[in-house]
Amino acid sequence: MNTTSTLPAMIRAYYRAYETRNREAIEQLLTPDFRFSSPLDDRIDRATYFSKCWPNSERIRSFTIERLFEDGNEAVVQYELNPISGERFSNVELFLSDGDRIREVIVFFGRGKGTVGG
Repeated sequence: MNTTSTLPAMIRAYYRAYETRNREAIEQLLTPDFRFSSPLDDRIDRATYFSKCWPNSERIRSFTIERLFEDGNEAVVQYELNPISGERFSNVELFLSDGDRIREVIVFFGRGKGTVGG
């Protein structure tokens, strides 16, 4: 069970896990049936997310949350990502929660390349 009580707190912990490369922390935030979508991924499962997306944590210096709007078990976040090398970029993500953990993330690429994955 996640001890982070609100969806905005879970979201901040999600990004912090990337910044600190703390896979254990992010694993605790995600439901077993977690799904991830982006322009490059169509509802991939948790295992695929960790094999395909988590390695990007090695390329991330920090996130700056510019906007975060919550409505019940859903939240929309606009952030600027500062990679270790390369240009900063902005994305928007929709987070869906089961009330206790994050069950789905949908990424909408924004200004710039939209991904640190290459």
